[in-house]
Amino acid sequence: MAKAALRNEERAFFEGVGESIYTNPFTVGRETITERFGPIEGPGHHFAAIAPPLDAHLAALAERGIRRLDDVTGADRERVRHGFLFHAYHHCVDELDALIEAQLAASETPVAVPFAARVLDELAGRGFEEADALRYFGLFFQLRRAYYFIDRALVGPSRSMAELRRALWNSVFTEDAQVYDTYLWNRMEDFSTLLLGETGTGKGAAAAAIGRSAFIPFDRARGRFAESFTATFIATNLSQFSESLIESELFGHRKGAFTGAVDNHRGLLERCSGHGALFLDEIGEVSVATQIKLLKVLQERTFSPVGSHEVRRFAGRVIAATNRSPKELSETGFRDDFYYRLSSQVITVPPLRQRIAESAEELPQLTALLVGRTTGEPAPALTKRVLETLRRDIPADYAWPGNVRELEQAIRRVLLSHQCRPDAEPADAEDLAASISTGILSAPELLHRYCALLHRQLGTYEAVAKRTGLDRRTVKKYVEGDL
Repeated sequence: MAKAALRNEERAFFEGVGESIYTNPFTVGRETITERFGPIEGPGHHFAAIAPPLDAHLAALAERGIRRLDDVTGADRERVRHGFLFHAYHHCVDELDALIEAQLAASETPVAVPFAARVLDELAGRGFEEADALRYFGLFFQLRRAYYFIDRALVGPSRSMAELRRALWNSVFTEDAQVYDTYLWNRMEDFSTLLLGETGTGKGAAAAAIGRSAFIPFDRARGRFAESFTATFIATNLSQFSESLIESELFGHRKGAFTGAVDNHRGLLERCSGHGALFLDEIGEVSVATQIKLLKVLQERTFSPVGSHEVRRFAGRVIAATNRSPKELSETGFRDDFYYRLSSQVITVPPLRQRIAESAEELPQLTALLVGRTTGEPAPALTKRVLETLRRDIPADYAWPGNVRELEQAIRRVLLSHQCRPDAEPADAEDLAASISTGILSAPELLHRYCALLHRQLGTYEAVAKRTGLDRRTVKKYVEGDL
């Protein structure tokens, strides 16, 4: 049978679909999509505007006998392929969202995917080979997870938060998802991401959005994805371990490797899946010796447990975070080669004061998210009450030195007592001196307030450490009140 060709207006339409669906959804605006495809019908993301005209075009093609990829000529085949893929994806979006919720509830056990057979059969009916259909179904789930976690966990209309969401999406799919689809969908483990930002800004949420959004293959025989995305993301804060324990935590150890090693221990590198990511928070705290060993892991993808010569392969992706700037890292002995190997992409998570300065709606939206997270469901009336209390008790120009973490605790105080005072209210030397003169401060409280005062004045833990003669970790502990 002779293959058909698309008409000129059809080519233009399907080329527009292809250009749109491979674009970062946090870059392309609602106006761009609706101008090209028409108004959005009902609630949902602005890409939903593609669906009605796409359905109409596919129906028109079907009337002319074009129902499969092999019904059209070579160049037109690629154009129609984009339409078939978006049609299949769009019509299972709600089920993908429900699957994400179900998997979050089930934790590490992969849940059944009852709609998978329907989607795979649709792709097969469109002429996709089984291997391609399975891969695209995995990509559908990956796309939806990435959008779900970036859009819902990192809210705010400020310019800096919009840029953060755009950068996180690029960290998963690159700026051009068609390049990802063609070349990189199974090679992203070589792209490490370094998150920068002050303590409490939400670097952990940003890391989770990346780490929970890796490609996971679908196992058709079992009717489930190969792994749960909740298990493929592993996070650890390196500052909580002494130098002697960090290597064991990361690389694992063999029984008898050192005093107290009574059993074999699988380290984080070994436990991290090839479909997952390892999040190393406070990477700036590790010693040069550990940096060198981690550099080898990133370069060669191999490691050996402590006390063993057995070579293991690390198949996952590394996401690291620090509250130090690159300049501060360099000044405190962080190796340049390790920094460059970590920083395929460097993403800055903005401080809360910057977000609020950029948009008046930042605090209300973030408060609604945090109240809903605390109550387990959206609570508009309660959110309004919390906002009224925050505005009553906290100065409009308050700098929120503890960032989102401080706001979260402030919201909990409001929920408990209907009042809130900022932690940093006694901020000047006279207040501290008055407290000292009364003799009511314990030694830890004194160091906490003095270090916090210096940190507000000097801006970095390093500067406070130099002024007080304490080491940086001790300063950080006292500034954050971890007594």
